[in-house]
Amino acid sequence: MKLFGSSLILAGTALGAGMLAIPMVLAQFGFFVSAGLMFVIFLGTTYATLLLAEACSKTAQSTSMSSIAYFTLGRKGMHITNILFYLLLACLMIAYIIGIGDLLHSMLLEVGVDLSPVVGYTLFSLVMGLVVVAGKSYIDKLNRGLFILMIAMLFVVIFSLFNNIELANLSQESQFTTTDVIQYSAVIFTSFAAIIVIPSLVSYNQDATTKQIRNMVLLGSIIPLVCYLAWLFAVIGNLGVDAVSQFENISQLIAAFDAETTMLKTVVGVFSALALITSYLGVSMALYDQNKDAVTNNSAKAYILTFVVPLILATLFANQFISMLDYAGMILVFLAIWGPLAIVIKVRKPDFAQSKNENTYTATGGQPALVATFMFGALIFVSWFMG
Repeated sequence: MKLFGSSLILAGTALGAGMLAIPMVLAQFGFFVSAGLMFVIFLGTTYATLLLAEACSKTAQSTSMSSIAYFTLGRKGMHITNILFYLLLACLMIAYIIGIGDLLHSMLLEVGVDLSPVVGYTLFSLVMGLVVVAGKSYIDKLNRGLFILMIAMLFVVIFSLFNNIELANLSQESQFTTTDVIQYSAVIFTSFAAIIVIPSLVSYNQDATTKQIRNMVLLGSIIPLVCYLAWLFAVIGNLGVDAVSQFENISQLIAAFDAETTMLKTVVGVFSALALITSYLGVSMALYDQNKDAVTNNSAKAYILTFVVPLILATLFANQFISMLDYAGMILVFLAIWGPLAIVIKVRKPDFAQSKNENTYTATGGQPALVATFMFGALIFVSWFMG
C-alpha cells in the first residue's frame, strides 16, 4: 500500500494541471493528433523519471534534488539545480493556487457564497501546509483518499459524457501546422512531468526492491496518460473542437457543462478541484523537503517559505494559469530531463562512490536511451521559443 500510495502521489502530482489545461491547449489539434503528442511526451517523461529514480537509489543522501545534485554534480551543480528547482516549483505552486482560487470562487457562488479567490486560496494553502508539515505518511493517506475519490468522479463524468459523444467531433481539427504542435509541447510536457516528487518518494520507500521502484514509477506515469486520453475524448466528443479551443480558464470549461445536468457540472467542478489539490500536495511536499534540506531545518521557517511566499507571488500573477505552466515546462527541460541525464551519467561511472543501499536501480536502454532522452529534451526546449 505504501508503494501504491507513492504511485498515486506521482500520478496525482501530474494530473492536477494537466487535466484542466489539456482540453484548452490541445483541442485545436483534434483528438488523434493530441493523443499521439501525449504518447510521445509520456514516453520521454517516464524514462527521465526512471533515470532520476536510479540516481536517487545510488546516491548516499537523496531526500531532495539539492542533495542529489551536490553528491553527483558538485557544489556548482547543486546551486544551479536549486535555482531551477525553486523557479519550477514557484511556477507550479502559483498555477495551482490560481486554479484553486478560481475554482473555489465559482463553486461557492453556486451556493450563494461570494468568497474572493484570494481569500479562498489563502485559507486552502495554509491548511494544506499543516498536512505537509505533519509528514509523508499523512500526505500519503490524504492523497490516497482524494485520488481514489477523484478517479471515481472522473468515471462518473466520462460515463455521463459518453452518452452524448458525437464521433464526428473527434475527427474535427482547426487549422494548424507542425510548428503549432511543437509549440504547445512544453505545456503538455509539464502535465506529465511529476519528477519533482521522486527524491521524496524514493526516500520514503528506501526498503523497496529495484523492481518495486520501477513499477511505482511506471504505474504513476501510466495513470495520468489513461486519464488524460479519456478526459480529452469525453470533452472534445461532447463539446467539439471549436468550443473547447475558446476557453481561457477553468471556470469556462466547467460552465460549458451547463447544457448538461446541474449534477454533472457539480461533479466536474469537484473533480477539477481534487485534481488540483492532489497536484498541490505533491509539489508542496517536494518544495518543503527542498527547503528543509537546502535552506533551513526549522519547520516554521520552512513552512513560511513553502506556503506563504507562493501566496504572495500568486497575487502578483493572477490570471496566468496557462502561462505559468508554459514557464514551468521551460525550466523542467533542464531539471527533469537534462538534469537526471547528467546525474545518471555521473553515477554510472566506475569511480562514483555508490550508496551502500543494496537495492540500487538501473534504468534499461543503455547509451541509445540516454541519447534519445537528450533529443527529447531538445525538442521541448525548442518548442518554448515558438510561442
